[in-house]
Amino acid sequence: MVLPIDSRSGALLVNGTVGVGKTTVAEAIGDRLAEAGVPGAVVDIDWLRRCWPAPNGDPFQLELALRNVGAVTHNFTVAGATHLVLAGVVQTRAEREAYAAAIGLPLRVARLRVALPLVRERLTVRHRCDPAGLRWHLHRCAELDQILDHAGVDDFTVDATRLRVDAAAEAVLLGAGWLTD
Repeated sequence: MVLPIDSRSGALLVNGTVGVGKTTVAEAIGDRLAEAGVPGAVVDIDWLRRCWPAPNGDPFQLELALRNVGAVTHNFTVAGATHLVLAGVVQTRAEREAYAAAIGLPLRVARLRVALPLVRERLTVRHRCDPAGLRWHLHRCAELDQILDHAGVDDFTVDATRLRVDAAAEAVLLGAGWLTD
């Protein structure tokens, strides 16, 4: 079913801990936009920061991610995209403001939540051939979940523990105000 999408341009960042499904839900939102004929783009911020070694004091390559997000957003809007969907982690109000400035579009931030036991199951499957990566992600999922609980950066939260991907995407679209009646 094609859902009516608000025509006002903007950006929507799907935030959450590692393994929560940010990228999967962002891709599903992008599919909904495409089905509705809304010009848009989907960006996984992790790929925009994947460079090594990380500089001292910036272990998650935030500065690089911001520069790249600004460039990519510019290129997508020049190509006609009016709706930008991002998957990433925003841990502080300052980071949120920096992303909003880099993107240059009205920004909504959606917190995607999934019960941590399910997140741990997903991470175990995802990192089954990477024991060191699995240990890091299993530790980070709970730590980051607590950081995000206290950060106050999200406009709304969607608990996707019991939702299929398409239902989680629809809930995020509704929360962002991107669906119209």
